[in-house]
Formats: sequence, structure tokens, C-alpha cells
Amino acid sequence: MTANTLTAETEKRAAALSSVVAAVGLTTFKIVVGISTGSLGILAEAAHSGLDLLAALMTFFAVRLSGKPADDQHLYGHGKIENLSALFETLLLLVTCVWIIYEAVQRLFFRHVEIEVTFWAFLVMAVSIAVDFTRSRVLYRAARKHNSQALEADALHFSTDIWSSSVVILGLIGVKVAELHPQWGILRQADAVAALVVALIVIYISLQLGGRAIQALLDAAPQGQVRAIQEAVERLPGVIDCHQVRVRYSGPQPFVDAHILVAPEMDFPEVHTLTEEVERIIQTLLPGADVTVHPEPASRVPPET
Repeated sequence: MTANTLTAETEKRAAALSSVVAAVGLTTFKIVVGISTGSLGILAEAAHSGLDLLAALMTFFAVRLSGKPADDQHLYGHGKIENLSALFETLLLLVTCVWIIYEAVQRLFFRHVEIEVTFWAFLVMAVSIAVDFTRSRVLYRAARKHNSQALEADALHFSTDIWSSSVVILGLIGVKVAELHPQWGILRQADAVAALVVALIVIYISLQLGGRAIQALLDAAPQGQVRAIQEAVERLPGVIDCHQVRVRYSGPQPFVDAHILVAPEMDFPEVHTLTEEVERIIQTLLPGADVTVHPEPASRVPPET
């Protein structure tokens, strides 16, 4: 493992660990305030943060394991552990949404729960927004730098938490207004409505994360990437045609296979030099890619791409 790889793994683990620490603090704070005030919106956020903690732990361990080098049983490395982590995170979030929606419907139509809106209720949500903003920036920075889907999934998740926390604050404001102005008593339901909105936000983000994780596990290449590789390679002098390009990811690590047609009069050293140039141009498009190039004589008719 190179020094650059070690540095990348260390930075990814540090970003994931900071998310774990933040999740522990937020979950504890929200549970205490949610129970003391009786706010379903805050309790929904506490459950959400509890799953954030599990997701952050999964991401931390996924990043650690995905960094292991390839071995005899895992020839493409262990990168897909990150994709599995993102998929499992999606399932956890969807389970939480079921509970939140059930409890919100109960409070809206079948059961009355008195909510005490205090300074602490607003403080915990404000702190949550500040922490989520900070850790989402840290995770996004590390995800972009090291092309980590697990860290990017966490970052996207926590950035949307900012909006869901804002919705809960609006719900608490509605309850407080109803306390001060009884004629607006319908606003007492604002907390349960806010919880429903939180659940819908989480479902939307969960489906996005789950779809991306499934696409990665199915080796789906990003749209337009294959065509971009073909066009770049075909611009190289000596390459007559580029076809049968295959791109797959194992976590953050891209793997590319490509076939090229070369002039039949080229000798072996010239073809070897050309394949190295093809590898270089592909790695310009996909930094760090593991590239395999198969040269063929131009007299052979290229297969359909």
C-alpha cells in the first residue's frame, strides 16, 4: 500500500469517525429533550439520529474494510463493502419512517399527547442543524477527494437532516403559538405534521441512496462515461477505433476494460507504447482507474458497441 493510499484511508476514517462522535452526542441530546417535552417531532428526530449513529458506525467500518487490498478471493478488492453499507443504511431509514408515520397518524386522529415546548426543545434542534451542517461539509470534502460512495451517502444524508430539523422547529413554533393563542388550537397538531414531513424527507433521500447503492452493486456505469472514454481514446494518434469498453466500480476504485483497433503494420513495441498511452488517457478521465487494454489489428471488423 502506497503512502498516498495510506493517507487517503486515514483521512476517510477520520471523517467517518467524526460523524460517529457527532451522532452519539446528537442522539443522546434529542432523546433527553424529546422525552422531557413529549414532542413527537423531536423524538422522531432522535430516532432518526439513532439510525444516523448506526449508519455512521457502518460507514466507519465499511471505510476501514473497503481499504483492504485485493486478495485471492477478492480480486477486485473490497470496495463494494461501501455500497453494501449504503444499501443497509437505506433499509434502516425506511424502517424508521414506518414508525414515525404510524405514531404521527395516531397523534393526529386517535390519541392526544400534551407537548411542552421549552427553550431546550429549540436549542437541541438548533444544535442539530449546526452539527449536521459541519459534519456534512467534512464528509463531502473527504468523499469528493477520495471518491468514496459511503462517505458521500453519509454527507447527503446529513445535509438533508438540516431541512428535517428546520421542519421540526416550525412544528414547535406552531405548538407554542397555539398555547399563546387558543383560537388557533389547530396548530397544536403542527408537531405531528412536522414529524410526517420529516418521514417523507427521509423516505425521499433513502430511495435516492438505495438506488445508487443498487446501481453500484449491479456494476452500472455512470451515464455518458463509456462514450467519453471512447471519444478520448479515438482521438489518440494510432487508434483507429475504440470499442467494447466496460466500466465497473468496486467502492471508489474504477476498473476499465477497453478494446482498440490499431494499424496492422505496427510492431509489438509500438503497440505496447500505444496501449500505455490509452491507459494514461483513461486515467486522466478516471483518476486511479485500473485499466486493461486489448489491442486488435484493424483488419478485424470491430464488434458492435
